[in-house]
Amino acid sequence: MSTKATIEFEGKRIEFPVVKGSEGEHAIDVKSLRQQTGLITFDPGYKNTGSCQSGITFLDGEEGVLRYRGYEINDLAEKANFLEVAYLLIFGELPTHEQHDAFLNDIKEESYIDEDLKKILESFPKSAHPMGVLSSLTSGLTAFSPSSVDVNADDQIYNAIVRIMGKLPILVSWVYRKRMGLPLKYGDYALGYVENIARMMFRKPNKEYVANPIIDDALTKLLILHADHEQNCSTSTVRIVGSSHAGLFASVAAGISALWGPLHGGANQAVVEMLEDIKNDDGDVNKYINKAKDKEDSFRLMGFGHRVYKNFDPRARIIKKTADEVLNDLGVVDPVLDIAKKLEQAALENPYFVDRKLYPNVDFYSGIIYRTMGIPTEMFTVMFALGRLPGWIAQWREMRKQKEPIGRPRQVYVGERKRSFVPFENR
Repeated sequence: MSTKATIEFEGKRIEFPVVKGSEGEHAIDVKSLRQQTGLITFDPGYKNTGSCQSGITFLDGEEGVLRYRGYEINDLAEKANFLEVAYLLIFGELPTHEQHDAFLNDIKEESYIDEDLKKILESFPKSAHPMGVLSSLTSGLTAFSPSSVDVNADDQIYNAIVRIMGKLPILVSWVYRKRMGLPLKYGDYALGYVENIARMMFRKPNKEYVANPIIDDALTKLLILHADHEQNCSTSTVRIVGSSHAGLFASVAAGISALWGPLHGGANQAVVEMLEDIKNDDGDVNKYINKAKDKEDSFRLMGFGHRVYKNFDPRARIIKKTADEVLNDLGVVDPVLDIAKKLEQAALENPYFVDRKLYPNVDFYSGIIYRTMGIPTEMFTVMFALGRLPGWIAQWREMRKQKEPIGRPRQVYVGERKRSFVPFENR
């Protein structure tokens, strides 16, 4: 294959280099396009534009492949804990026992929040959306650690990483507990990372907390499956904000805000809201299956199919088993979950869905699991953010290490051309 691509414009033929990725992807390097031709590329949503070279996550939507640093997602979800995966994403290799324990201990040393930040949380009304609160609190962390990070100083980058890995779970648990009217609590230094998250969130003030290994395992898998997903909206936001040399806390806060949107992190919330709507309409699942088949009907089945995965979502196969385990263990009686099971069965058996590969995706199952755990719908995206944190950190670190230039997209201007100014009294 040629290592050059040719563009012809106004009688001129210009060659541009072709960049090849390690998995066989090819991209035309158009950095000098405007300089050589006066042209820019036009690609709304950047659907065909590579913004960076990254060694973190490989995604093949056509084949249903997701790998972190070369490791298959199913191997990581079944065999690793969340902190192992976080270390892998951020630093490039699976940790040794010594590295894992040191990472965990360093995070624990940063697992506290300045009491003044608690005052900021208390100033929010109970009705405030948890994602807005989390984004604000994460930005607020910057005020208590205002010094900039020297990208050439590995120790400063590492310190910023363990600080946010230690503090964000506390903020997430506090946002949840404020929503539920529970007192704000810290974790237990003796517990592991995910076990501590579960304890901080679910411990009741009037009885001893007893860990449930099935819940801990489900949280671990959910966090791993959401830990990174290539250059999506929130990840690209973290990188572009970080490209201005904004700090890690500010960049992650921007990623949280991007994740908040219903077209991104809000998908599992949309699933449960859809199930609620079906329940309130007499629970007639067949009616909504027929609506989904009707091209003239605006109704969409949320949590089925995927914009990126054209075959199947590899994460869904992993989390389906976990969803079944959680449902069986907790024994929750909920008509919404019954509707979810009927929809799942229809999607896996009905030829209309099978032929179009409209299988349940990770958002379908994650929403069911969080609801079964008693987590409010508005908190689903907050849990997504907690899982995505290592990916955001890894992407921010990689961008800074590669000394990428500040992000500055071009535009095609379609507004008014030069006009003469009319004084106010003449208008």
